[in-house]
Amino acid sequence: MQDYEKEIVVKGWVRTKRSSKNVAFIALNDGSTIHNLQLVIDLEKIPESALAGIHTGASLSAKGMLLPSSGSGQAVELAVDGIELLGAANPDEYPLQPKKHSLEFLREKAHLRFRTNTFGAITRLRHAMTFAIHKFFNDRGFYNIHAPIITGSDAEGAGEMFQVTTLNLDSIPRTPEGSIDFSKDFFGKAANLTVSGQLEAELAALALSKVYTFGPTFRAENSNTSRHLAEFWMIEPEVAFNDIHDNMDLAEDMLRYVISYAIEHCYDDLVFMARRLEEEEKNKKDEEKSMELIAKLKFVLENPFERISYTEAIDILRNSQPNRKGKFQYPIQGWGADLQSEHERYLVEKHFKKPVILTDYPKEIKAFYMKQNDDGKTVRAMDVLFPGIGEIIGGSQREEVYEKLLQRMHEMHIPMESMWWYLETRKFGTVPHAGFGLGFERLMLFITGMGNIRDVIPFPRTPLNLEF
Repeated sequence: MQDYEKEIVVKGWVRTKRSSKNVAFIALNDGSTIHNLQLVIDLEKIPESALAGIHTGASLSAKGMLLPSSGSGQAVELAVDGIELLGAANPDEYPLQPKKHSLEFLREKAHLRFRTNTFGAITRLRHAMTFAIHKFFNDRGFYNIHAPIITGSDAEGAGEMFQVTTLNLDSIPRTPEGSIDFSKDFFGKAANLTVSGQLEAELAALALSKVYTFGPTFRAENSNTSRHLAEFWMIEPEVAFNDIHDNMDLAEDMLRYVISYAIEHCYDDLVFMARRLEEEEKNKKDEEKSMELIAKLKFVLENPFERISYTEAIDILRNSQPNRKGKFQYPIQGWGADLQSEHERYLVEKHFKKPVILTDYPKEIKAFYMKQNDDGKTVRAMDVLFPGIGEIIGGSQREEVYEKLLQRMHEMHIPMESMWWYLETRKFGTVPHAGFGLGFERLMLFITGMGNIRDVIPFPRTPLNLEF
């Protein structure tokens, strides 16, 4: 029960201020909640002149009695006895006046956008999901591994890596053959920012049994889509003695846990984000609208994940009405096709009406380290598909047999000189093991209902964008 008998001091930033003849009202927010605290100022006690410098964006300290609110919209309010302006905000210059601002505009003001309701809610949700992920793994006996950010290998074999160098770019040393002489560089060899901590996590799992990484990763893909960042965060568990089925169980358990955590601990922020999404899409046709946000989260919790093979999925998609009527942007011709988001969403939202885990993909469209099946055509890969977003997790059982891994690395032209250590783990006490990767910002898109990945990370790094 609220104690109304004590005088309290509050500090925060002004969202709005309005005055009438005898009283002024200030909506104050300190970032701890989506809800503002209403300050009620009796202008006979505190003259209007004392409030002259207080505008939207200013910071202040106020003391007074917390009382049940007589107005609508809040349960309590502060009857102010004293007020102090801490930092002014010139109303002619402050860019975040109390009106609707576009997300594009707010990206240009990323140093201030935390102060908006939307980005305050996203930031609190991002923190809660970070904590929930660490708690999930900690409570299950996992050890957190800090994988290196600077690496000499390309974990995915995909290229598109940022180079790290201390060489003088105005006078790059060359070998007699004319190529860059990396022996003169800081590490004595070419170095890059990592695209994944998975390979290092595997090394740790082969001693500690259950580990996970949670760290920044980088991809120098020149893509300006709403789903790509150059710097993003990845969660990558690796578990010794696990097979593909254990891996699917872990992924499903983790996703259910963090979504439940969001609903339990961040409900007010989720309600705000749900209303925001509804307002954003009010002029769309019904078939174009997203699933209501909290209903979408509960959709994941209330439905067991459907587990099917890639081959089964191809048959479903090939015979589906959208494919037969030419509605897919990427028509499914047959086995071997690389599935797109539209195909993944069809399986989840239209066909099964539940989250889906696809397994056993063609080896040609998957990474070199995935466990090969006996059919010689497929690997023990798994992708978790969610409504509205498609793939949210990708993983696999890893190839633990030295000869098979070596052959696959040769076939895919993986450089042995930089990957000898990874191969060597298959010679000394190798075991079956499995893991997956969850892009944290992809999860945040799902949790918040935001449509652009640049809005779920505080300071997005994208092509030609390195502000803040």
